[in-house]
Amino acid sequence: MRAMAVSEEFVAYLRDQFNVLGPIEIKRMFGGAGIYFGGKIFALGDNDTLYLKAAPDQRKKFQQAGCKPFEPWPGHVMAGYWTVPVDVQEDRDALSQWAREAIAAAAGKAPRRRRPAKSGSRRRK
Repeated sequence: MRAMAVSEEFVAYLRDQFNVLGPIEIKRMFGGAGIYFGGKIFALGDNDTLYLKAAPDQRKKFQQAGCKPFEPWPGHVMAGYWTVPVDVQEDRDALSQWAREAIAAAAGKAPRRRRPAKSGSRRRK
């Protein structure tokens, strides 16, 4: 297994590119970076590559643009995060639109359901 890695320069670049979104937070994780908006992770940085969160219905857009899914180590594909085309990544307006979609995908994730506590007795009607 390889560790994620991201340079300080790339983190600074991401902060600059995403500043139009408002307050984002970039947290180091396994040498890489998790990029958060509103407490939800919507992007990853690994090996100085940006990956955006994609809902299942958005994945075709990424595939058609020639993007690749995040693969933290060989054979372990995380299809929820995809690379971003260079032309989009370098265009703040285009990137902000793709990022907003990623933020929506992150926010739309269904919360985990808690199982109801088992009661000792059940009433029958």
